[in-house]
Amino acid sequence: MRTMVQVVAWLLLVAIVVLSLVPPDYRPVTPLPHDVEHVGIFFATGLTFGLGYESRRTLQAIALVLFAALIEVGQLGISGRHARLSDFAVDAGSVCIASGLAAVVVRAKAKMARNQSPVR
Repeated sequence: MRTMVQVVAWLLLVAIVVLSLVPPDYRPVTPLPHDVEHVGIFFATGLTFGLGYESRRTLQAIALVLFAALIEVGQLGISGRHARLSDFAVDAGSVCIASGLAAVVVRAKAKMARNQSPVR
């Protein structure tokens, strides 16, 4: 199961790169508000990385925040795309919250496993 979550995490990262760096004409349009799109994909990415790679959570969060910054900077060189500080804030906040949630889930799962183990 962990391997599948790791694969999904990397696929989400690739999806962010593709969706963020293609010219606007090639970007799919959804009926969702712009910020909801950002929260959704960055939250899912932070959550899957947090669940798929349980160690070095702080390093993960920092790396994902830097990734979000690089994505925004990368948009500067693409005609029709816009780098926005507000997008970076939403993206960075989403991955940090999701990473924190993943930490809570992992700890709860470990605690449940300890409580269910037979007493010796």
